[in-house]
Amino acid sequence: MKVLSATLLFAVLWGQQWRSALSDSIIHIGAIFDESARKDDEVFRLAVADLNLNNEILETEKITISVEFVDGNNPFQAVQEACELMNRGILALVSSIGCMSAGSLQTLADAMHIPHLFIQRSPAGTPRSACPPTSRVAGTDDYTLMVRPPVYLNEVIMQVVSEYSWQKFILFYDSDFDIRGIEDFLDRTSQQGMDVSLQKVESNINMMITSMFRTMRVEELHRYRDTLRRAVLFMSPATAKAFITEVVETNLVAFDCHWILINEEISDYDLQDLVMKSIGRLTLVRQTFPMPQNTTQRCVKHNHRINTSLCDPKNPKAQQLEITNRYIYDTVLLLANTFHRKLEDRKWHSMASLSCIRKNSKPWQGGKSMLDTVKKFGVSGLTSFLEFTDNGTNPNIFFEILGTNYGEDRGRGVSRLATWDPLHGLNGTLTDRKLENNMRGVVLRVVTVLEEPFVMVSENVLGKPKKYQGFSIDVLEALSNYLGFKYEIYIAPDHKYGSLQPDGQWNGLMGELVFKRADVGLSALTITPERESVVDFTTRYMDYSVGVLLRKAERTVDMFACLAPFDLSLWACIAGTVLLVGILVYLLNWLNPPRLPMGSVSSTTLYNSMWFVYGSFVQQGGEVPYTTLATRMMMGVWWMFALIVISSYTANLAAFLTITRIENSIQSLQDLSKQTELPYGTVLDSAVYDQVRSKAMNPFERDPMYSQMWRMINRTGGADNNVEESKEGIRKVKYGRFGFVWDAAVLEYVANNDEDCSFYTVSNSAPDRGYGIAMQHGSPYRDIFSQRILELQQNGDMDILKLKWWPRDSPCDLYSSVQTRQHGNALDIHSFAGVFCVLAAGVVLSCLIAMVESWWSRRKGSRVPSKETQADGPSARQAADPCPHSPNEHPLALGGQTQNLTPNTANTTAPAATHYQPPACCDIPCALIVQHSYDPTNPSELTPKMRMTTFTTSPPTPRLYIQ
Repeated sequence: MKVLSATLLFAVLWGQQWRSALSDSIIHIGAIFDESARKDDEVFRLAVADLNLNNEILETEKITISVEFVDGNNPFQAVQEACELMNRGILALVSSIGCMSAGSLQTLADAMHIPHLFIQRSPAGTPRSACPPTSRVAGTDDYTLMVRPPVYLNEVIMQVVSEYSWQKFILFYDSDFDIRGIEDFLDRTSQQGMDVSLQKVESNINMMITSMFRTMRVEELHRYRDTLRRAVLFMSPATAKAFITEVVETNLVAFDCHWILINEEISDYDLQDLVMKSIGRLTLVRQTFPMPQNTTQRCVKHNHRINTSLCDPKNPKAQQLEITNRYIYDTVLLLANTFHRKLEDRKWHSMASLSCIRKNSKPWQGGKSMLDTVKKFGVSGLTSFLEFTDNGTNPNIFFEILGTNYGEDRGRGVSRLATWDPLHGLNGTLTDRKLENNMRGVVLRVVTVLEEPFVMVSENVLGKPKKYQGFSIDVLEALSNYLGFKYEIYIAPDHKYGSLQPDGQWNGLMGELVFKRADVGLSALTITPERESVVDFTTRYMDYSVGVLLRKAERTVDMFACLAPFDLSLWACIAGTVLLVGILVYLLNWLNPPRLPMGSVSSTTLYNSMWFVYGSFVQQGGEVPYTTLATRMMMGVWWMFALIVISSYTANLAAFLTITRIENSIQSLQDLSKQTELPYGTVLDSAVYDQVRSKAMNPFERDPMYSQMWRMINRTGGADNNVEESKEGIRKVKYGRFGFVWDAAVLEYVANNDEDCSFYTVSNSAPDRGYGIAMQHGSPYRDIFSQRILELQQNGDMDILKLKWWPRDSPCDLYSSVQTRQHGNALDIHSFAGVFCVLAAGVVLSCLIAMVESWWSRRKGSRVPSKETQADGPSARQAADPCPHSPNEHPLALGGQTQNLTPNTANTTAPAATHYQPPACCDIPCALIVQHSYDPTNPSELTPKMRMTTFTTSPPTPRLYIQ
């Protein structure tokens, strides 16, 4: 009973003393903290204790406090506790809670005119997101001051990613992070064309990873592993450590990965722990507070000494301070300085209790003056310098960017890479280079597949390592000379590039890399999504396209190429025209016979007319004179026709004999796919085989051309038209009717180096893939190889290497489908064989005609009279046969002698033409030539003489003129 009485007495006395102290103190501060922020309460009380012990700021006055804890997600509770504090009478309200409850407190502070210093606190240490703006009545003052600066995480991470030149990465965020805080960052990355994936990290990370392995296929898991090479983590340090540990232990990341963790609150202890648990490269972005290096300067701020346990960086308690703890301490320090200035200015407004429940309750009269004084001055403390702008925000914030080097060793050193602040931006240089340009001492094991001209054996001496040459070997040698590494080459055991087998394993060159038996894979290796899912590729060093190798058509020998300029129907028309014009000329002369001059040996028979028309057509002239106007008009038009025809023939003949026309049905892959006469195929289970199948079967990238090609290639399951290796396909093209679909670069080299130039190629004009160097997944050499390849391409060295194997002055025409001449345009014997044949036929026909004529002449000459007949004289022979058998036996010209004829009428005084009627010439062509003989002794008498001349042509009408 006595003990109970003593206890009650003690309680009553203590209560009276507390009320007396509270009533005596004129400085009372209220605080509302989150239930999980017990450390904030501890620092808050420590700051008040330091100020009460330090008489330099508040000489006689002491600060009293009232602290309440609330649920951060319960704004009603926060408002209720704040009203209770205002009812007790407070000069300012300090809160360290989340955005949801802070908005309600902001509305209450504006209504009651109580300065509210809000310190934003993120749940579970996750990165902050900007608080949504609170609706306010227009024209009212904002009594809430944002102690923590605005959220600049979007700006910082955007600049860091840009400096690293990332174009594809994945962003992880934990379950407590408000994803609305990075909407601006995602919008900016989308505008710049970056490929950003989002994934939420559940609280049970182990279960999440296990579920991932259980639901994903092997190919999907490989692609996911490739995505993890570049990652940004928006999560608390505790979640980040658990997540990194899990993905490293499950081998989801390799030592070429680069992760960025961004969070304002990353302590030094968290930093070291994260570095120990990660592999690859790790970049950390955290908020920092510039402080003097001297401990005395760090702990003494003007007229106030900060507690050593908080300002000494070597103190364990100071190392574990959270950012909210620092801002709480500086907030109390700022309020103390504000109270000191108000007391000095003698503008103190005492605080009476306020009621939030009464409708007619008036706000505090001194709230506006107190708010202006807080915003007017700043203070130096644990956050460097705390001050407010006119809009009530703290402008002072600094970030430091820390990072490690690439490596598989844990416990690597951390160095400061750059800093960032809103005024100056990024101060420093960030590069994502894995290795320096020095790989001396590194020996790489290179697996290859022989493929001309990329990789070929140049020397194979028994007992010595093989030596290789080729375009890919030249690229590897250029990289080796620049980076300083050495390499050993061996051929894949099955001589294949490799494909995914039914058991889920890779064979060939790809299998060597997947099973880590080789460091580098090099050949005519194309970059495909399937291959990229299990190995790493450098940037492409040469473009790739699909082509087809075809055999050129043999040039057919056209003996009658001279007839090619005109069509057969045109030749027939020309021949008919010659006959028709010859007949017309004869008819015109028959209807109106021309007068032939004396001594003319020509006649106007049908035979002569035809010969004259043909001679003028071939521009050789004629011998028959045509004096009538109709005939000359006819011949003028004929000569014009002949000139046009001959000129056109000459011009067209030159074009036909000097230009090789390429007329082949297959000039593109479209032509190849549309025809079914020529079979074609590729190497079974190769990258080309998979590409054609994918573009034919995949509904998202289906191409009609590849669909038609797939029907031919996959005929009878692919066994008929496909081959096991590329050399077999080339042989089938050379010695049979076959089209080989393969890499266009390889086919161009084969066609270019064929001795007979019997190949030509067609391919796609736009490359859709490229050749790359394959490496193990997670290889640290990929980026440095890619960088050097880009340098070779930029300075032109790669083009020089290409010209070595694909020269521009090719000895063969790669795009002509027929055999063409390569040394000028000289005409060969084949082009004129027909002309020589026509000439030979004419010679043979002339000889035959000559033989017939000779035989006919001998046959007629055998009819010579007997000796008895010759004895009787010419008169008897003429009586027996009035027509002589020989022109020389004519009565008027026997033996070529001139016979004198007596004219019917004669004029001896002057020369005159006298008509004679010659004797019949029978069927012998003849002409009578009459001459006047002149006797000097008798000048007045002219004696006419006549001589008969015979012809071999058709006899003209016998006429005789005597002059």
